[in-house]
Amino acid sequence: MEVILLQDVKSLGKKGEVVKVNDGYARNFILPKKLGIEANGKNMNDLKLQKANEEKIAAENLAAARALADELKDKEITLKLKLGEGGKTFGSVSSKEIAEAAKEQLGYDIDKKKIQLKESIKSLGVHNVAIKLHPKVTAELKVKVQEQS
Repeated sequence: MEVILLQDVKSLGKKGEVVKVNDGYARNFILPKKLGIEANGKNMNDLKLQKANEEKIAAENLAAARALADELKDKEITLKLKLGEGGKTFGSVSSKEIAEAAKEQLGYDIDKKKIQLKESIKSLGVHNVAIKLHPKVTAELKVKVQEQS
């Protein structure tokens, strides 16, 4: 019997796959636990429509991420750090502060987890920060760190 999986099943397949299983396994385990449905004409057609819809949504998300990356390419945010004797900074700039400044100064709501800092920014000047907007799209944002007066 062929079954369309509704959830990932260990050692059988992933959600949305059509797999061939023994009739008893399907009737006694897969179907009662709602792990899958029988692969008849209607269900196969529904699966095709669902996959097409998911691909369309994924393409829209990718296009939106690329558009946002193009917008962020020319943008710059400014943050201020306190300086001590000899020009040493007190503290550092974290991804949380960058996300808050981007929302406040530019109006973009960027998740702090998407901001990729190799290490916290501890010096004055302009730093390029990578922001992973999508698995295929990484944007660059300029962060200008100035002395707090």
